[in-house]
Amino acid sequence: MTVEGRRVRVSNLEKVLYPETGTTKRDVLEYLQAAAPAMLPHCRDRAATRKRWPDGVEGQMFFQKDIGDGAPDWLELRTIQHSDHANRYPLVNDLPSLVWLGQLAALEVHVPQWRFGRGDEPRHPDRIVLDLDPGPGVSLIECADVARLVRDILDDMGLVAVPVTSGSKGIHVYAALDGAQSSDDVSRVARELARALEADHPNEIVSSMKRSKREGRVLIDWSQNNASKTTIAPYSLRGRARPTVAAPRTWRELGSRHLRQLEYSEVLERIARRGDPMATVAEATGRADGGDVSRDRLEIYRSKRDRRKTSEPIPDAVASAGSGVSAESDTGPVFVIQKHDASRLHYDFRVEHDGVLVSWALPKGVPTDSRQNRLAVPTEDHPMDYRFFSGTIPKGEYGAGTVEIWDTGSAAIEKWRDDEVIVTLTGADDGGLGGRRRYALFRTRNDPKKPQWMIHLMQDQGSDPSPGASRRGDSRASRRTAPRTSESSGGRTTSSKTSHAVAPMLATRGRSGELSALEPNDWAFEMKWDGMRAVIAVTGDGVRVTSRNGQDVTETYPELASLGAALGADGVVLDGEIVAFDARGAASFSRLQRRMNVTSDREIRELRRSIPVWFAAFDVLGLNGQDATALPYRDRRELLEEVVDEVAGVPIFAPPAFEGDAAAAERTSRELGCEGVMAKRLTSVYRPGTRTSDWLKFPHGTATEVIVVGWRVSESDPDGIASLLLAVPGESGLTYAGRVGTGFSNAERRRIRDRLARVERQTPPVDSVPPADRRDARWVTPKLVGDVSFREFTDEGRFRQPVWRGWRTDQSVDDVRAPEG
Repeated sequence: MTVEGRRVRVSNLEKVLYPETGTTKRDVLEYLQAAAPAMLPHCRDRAATRKRWPDGVEGQMFFQKDIGDGAPDWLELRTIQHSDHANRYPLVNDLPSLVWLGQLAALEVHVPQWRFGRGDEPRHPDRIVLDLDPGPGVSLIECADVARLVRDILDDMGLVAVPVTSGSKGIHVYAALDGAQSSDDVSRVARELARALEADHPNEIVSSMKRSKREGRVLIDWSQNNASKTTIAPYSLRGRARPTVAAPRTWRELGSRHLRQLEYSEVLERIARRGDPMATVAEATGRADGGDVSRDRLEIYRSKRDRRKTSEPIPDAVASAGSGVSAESDTGPVFVIQKHDASRLHYDFRVEHDGVLVSWALPKGVPTDSRQNRLAVPTEDHPMDYRFFSGTIPKGEYGAGTVEIWDTGSAAIEKWRDDEVIVTLTGADDGGLGGRRRYALFRTRNDPKKPQWMIHLMQDQGSDPSPGASRRGDSRASRRTAPRTSESSGGRTTSSKTSHAVAPMLATRGRSGELSALEPNDWAFEMKWDGMRAVIAVTGDGVRVTSRNGQDVTETYPELASLGAALGADGVVLDGEIVAFDARGAASFSRLQRRMNVTSDREIRELRRSIPVWFAAFDVLGLNGQDATALPYRDRRELLEEVVDEVAGVPIFAPPAFEGDAAAAERTSRELGCEGVMAKRLTSVYRPGTRTSDWLKFPHGTATEVIVVGWRVSESDPDGIASLLLAVPGESGLTYAGRVGTGFSNAERRRIRDRLARVERQTPPVDSVPPADRRDARWVTPKLVGDVSFREFTDEGRFRQPVWRGWRTDQSVDDVRAPEG
């Protein structure tokens, strides 16, 4: 799925996760997408602990804190240091992250009452929660009575309380805080509140965790305010027999004598009808976050500098919120780019945002050519006064070296997100920018050991840039104008034009058991699509489709002429597979066969309606005239995901790669009905026309290309064939490999007979044809390639139970390889 521009792999959509109601994973994902606007504000920037039920709620539950393996690169992570180890937690800050958790059957999401600040530093809690757990013999109605008592005390404290029916047995009562107290402080308040209520209502309420005291009472669990504790997130599903939800409610609802826990469909109806009853808590905690952000933004900056040794501006903690020199209030945000000759010469790119200068280091300088992106390394936020700084940082101090202002001026911010910034800079008349420049900075990876961001010079759009002003200003299109340089390829790109007729790179067939033995850090895994290999070049002149053997087949597939509408670049050369899908949604080579080699305009129009084709793009060979084949697979894959959009009505998609997860790729390939799995070495460059072990193919079944060397005459239909005679390459040339007599319709048998008659010859082109197969045989020049599936390839070099799959006009005789036994 493409979710808000992110690729999220999903599978097993029809798996039933709640057997009692028949609720499937598809239903769960649809709920999460619909509930996200209400749910995400209550999860934002909080460490998410998950409870997973991969086999449904009647199966085993997995409790997961650390993120583990297989998380997508774009997922935001934060680290919590425990006494003897550190865990990395995901943040559920956006819809793609929520959908990703749903795909893992992480039905329950639990979060603390505090949020992360910048980096891994936890803030003070921004809300308090009291968990009301009814003991044996206590109904939900009686639990609601206690919730109202809690509300009254919170009201007396000046806190607005909101109830949440937990989706399990009890009720949670939340109230927003101002972020001024620590978790220990809030826990003490919650404990005293619970004890006070117990003292006033000893027969109805208990604050002790001892089970022996819960009979006939409601436990007020105050401990979930502890910094190490979590509570089920509002709007999270529960892993119970039925798909209930931790549902925010109104106090009026809690007064109903028919109060009960709600299921997900009921919750969606309530959201649509009355919105989120807990929205006021989310808004209040957001305001508390704003105070924390401004208070903490310069902590890292200050920790790296000694005001006694450097002349750099070092504001104290009180003055860190903009330092009183922000230009944003009168002339708008500002920027500065500083040339920094330290241990290595680089440029520091700084833009004002939220009272500080958000900063990136540019090791290779400021981009001056829109065809080449450059590395941008995020650094700590700097104070506003730093835009005036130039001079020498003493030896031995952080950043020692000389700093000079390269350019400075105003900044017009179009977009500011955690993973992307678009800004137009207007520099000084004598500055290094030479006037006005528009830049996009975008995050590529979360791993701090690898480059995280790139910077790209965009095309300016006039004096008043605004989001969506043109397609080139689109957030994703901004990053797709050129192949990126790569550290592993020496940071080089070439300027030569990419030929449209690039011969595709070829894969070697992997051996049995080899797939699971591949080192997961070295390989990515893709689906092997049962279609026709093609290279597609999209330029200003249109679209050209070239088959594997170099034939121009553009007119055969006219629907592919629209691909340019889904590509965020002026010119692209893509490698991929033309596929046709059957009724089950699986790629079907037999259906595609009916589209291949058709030349009649009328027949093409008819088949286009009944058998539409798609292009599964899996590699980028060139972008805007730049050759991308020298880039490693990892970088080409990143370009692919950025250049290919999924646009309604345009038949192209970029299938996901399963980096480091061969088992998941193989499972998904079988579930989708794909032909097999492709393994591609992450560091491999693209070698046109070369068969290499950097790409390995692992087909699920036994299908292979064959060379047709003759046919046997049909006794029942003199215009058709009885079977085809096959050959494969041997040690000393072609060797006979048997005959295939199934997989044809009567009409196909006649069409094959007409085709073979044009290349008929008098003598057999292979030796060792058994007498039974030679009887009534007609021979042809060995130049036509077909495709068969088979049960076994025997030690004698014969196909056992072969079935005809169709012609391979996209391949030549030289491409055929003998199958393994």
